[in-house]
Amino acid sequence: MGRPDNPTMTKSTILLYLLLLSHQTVSEEQQDVIGEKGENTTLQCHDQPSNASSVLCHWKKDGVIVATQNPSKPSEHLSILNNGSLRISGLQYMDEGLYTCECQIKDDSSWQTHSNIKLQVADGPTSVSLDIRPATLLKNGTLYVNKSADVYFNCSSVSRPSQNLTWTVENLAQDNHDKASGSGSTLEFFINRIQPQDQGMYTCTSQNTLSMRTVNKSQELLVYYAPERHPECSWEVAKEPSDVLLICTWSEGYPAPTLSWHEVLEKSVIAKGPTINITSQGTERLEIHVNRFILHEKEEVKCTGHHVTGVEKSCSINLEMPYPTGDPLVAALEGSTITLRCTETNSLPSAKTVWKKMDEIINNTSKYNVSKNGPTYKLTIVNVTKDDEGVYYCYSENPLGARELEVILTVRTSAGNGGAIVGIFVSILVMMIGISVGVTVYTKRDRICIGLGFSHLDDDRGDVLSLVDSDEEEIFHDSVPQLPPLTNGHATTLVEIHRIPYNDHDDNADSTEHTDQTHPDQTEAEHQSADC
Repeated sequence: MGRPDNPTMTKSTILLYLLLLSHQTVSEEQQDVIGEKGENTTLQCHDQPSNASSVLCHWKKDGVIVATQNPSKPSEHLSILNNGSLRISGLQYMDEGLYTCECQIKDDSSWQTHSNIKLQVADGPTSVSLDIRPATLLKNGTLYVNKSADVYFNCSSVSRPSQNLTWTVENLAQDNHDKASGSGSTLEFFINRIQPQDQGMYTCTSQNTLSMRTVNKSQELLVYYAPERHPECSWEVAKEPSDVLLICTWSEGYPAPTLSWHEVLEKSVIAKGPTINITSQGTERLEIHVNRFILHEKEEVKCTGHHVTGVEKSCSINLEMPYPTGDPLVAALEGSTITLRCTETNSLPSAKTVWKKMDEIINNTSKYNVSKNGPTYKLTIVNVTKDDEGVYYCYSENPLGARELEVILTVRTSAGNGGAIVGIFVSILVMMIGISVGVTVYTKRDRICIGLGFSHLDDDRGDVLSLVDSDEEEIFHDSVPQLPPLTNGHATTLVEIHRIPYNDHDDNADSTEHTDQTHPDQTEAEHQSADC
């Protein structure tokens, strides 16, 4: 046998060939590669010899050659790098498959496999969208719903080959927690009668099950609610009695309402604006200073609260001037202690009430004690003297105006007290005499009626008045003269007066004598008897 022409080349070729054979088993192990659609990826051809210039490689997909080194027509989509790796630009779904890298030594017809790679193409998540209903979109992109509404949440996404969806919410009440999860193309859930503690940041997470790529989309949701109670109207009297601070608060709602003060009668707006002061508890407060130049007696001042949820509530103050009342006349004994009183319950806002004398305010001294018990204002004067006599004023003033009660104090000495006792005794005595006379007159009224007068009230007489109707009419008219008619037009009736006899004899004699002799005074008595 002859010697080879190039023994060095022969040894190198044999060494390279043996090196390729030593890596054949490892290179045939399958590798999984995941690429994103539209992106670029590189498939490595492993265990390449250091002298790559003497090696030729090509790539197969599912057993079909798709790329070769130094092609006559280079491809922008598939290309083999100098180290034998396959570069795929702009991955598409059609690029999925089993890729094999095969290499051979130049001038050698055998090919050795160096890489088995399974390529999968993932897509997404894309087109993640949220749907929350019913909700209103604010200018800043935040959504809000009204308290107690039934709210629907939906999340949708597109992923290849599949995806996992998860709804989470982050709020102050429950921190971060899951609301729902699933593996479909959409995920939905409901909140019935949503409450303020349900407001927060709602996030839908979509994760590709192949590439594990994750996309989040969040939406802040607020829960609006108006205060359940009505606004509170109050006032504070300022330093000047003619000024008042009107205060309107409407708390426990979200967000803050719009408050306005106005006079009901004139409909003229005093002040309007957003919340002036919000405390840490969420109290809404509107304060305005007004004076008596714009306030009127019997006027209603109203504070109206408007909430974005459509709720409107109000409170009002009915303005009243003060009207102190009490006893205007008070009498006291010299040396005693007297208390003057007045009551003021009518004013709104509440009035400031003081006691005055001669336009000077009375303060607490050893002589005067000024006190207040509820709506009653007291002025106690100790050791009353004649100098304390005079006019005192219970003066009440509020921002609408001022009124005063005039109290006149009269101071009497002890002598005046004795005269009063004598007067009372005389009055009682006169009253007793009058009662006695009245009783006597009433019991003797029959005697007074027949003209006997008061002088005969005590006589025990047995006179009897009897009306006589005679059967002998002619004899009656002849024996008794006709009496003239009275001036009042009434007829006069004949009356006979008989004395009751003590015995039958006296009775007959007296009766005959009385009939035959008629005294002129008796005739007058008969007229009076007829009138009675």
